[in-house]
Amino acid sequence: MWNKGKVKAFTLLEALVALLVLSGGVLVFQGLTKLLHAELDYQAHQKQEEWILFQQQLQVELDRSHFEKVADNHIYLVQDQKPIAIGQSKGDDIRKTDDKGRGYQPMISEVRSSQIWQEGELIHLRLNFEEGLEREYVYHVVPAMQNEKS
Repeated sequence: MWNKGKVKAFTLLEALVALLVLSGGVLVFQGLTKLLHAELDYQAHQKQEEWILFQQQLQVELDRSHFEKVADNHIYLVQDQKPIAIGQSKGDDIRKTDDKGRGYQPMISEVRSSQIWQEGELIHLRLNFEEGLEREYVYHVVPAMQNEKS
């Protein structure tokens, strides 16, 4: 009456193990996705903090210096009777150097490209970062302050 032959089938235990493996894989994938999202948020926040610090540092450098000119994608200043330049190095950072490009004080890194130009009394500095972020800084050069600093 009962067919005693073996029939290949997927047993309940095998089905439960397969579901457990699938569930574990989905949970691992979900965890990695959340971790990636948290890391991207952290990196964006970190770059924002780095930009704010750069702005503050650049503001201090410009305020305590005598502005000379903008040329060759650099800002040329005189600080404590020494000529300095601020601009993108051959690498991927904006740095403060002497007027001949010697010395090394990085101000911000991971800069893909930069444009520095002057329009009247305004100095514009536009930075494009490696991850695609673009920021612009505008500084107003006050002629009266230039004369006082000389």
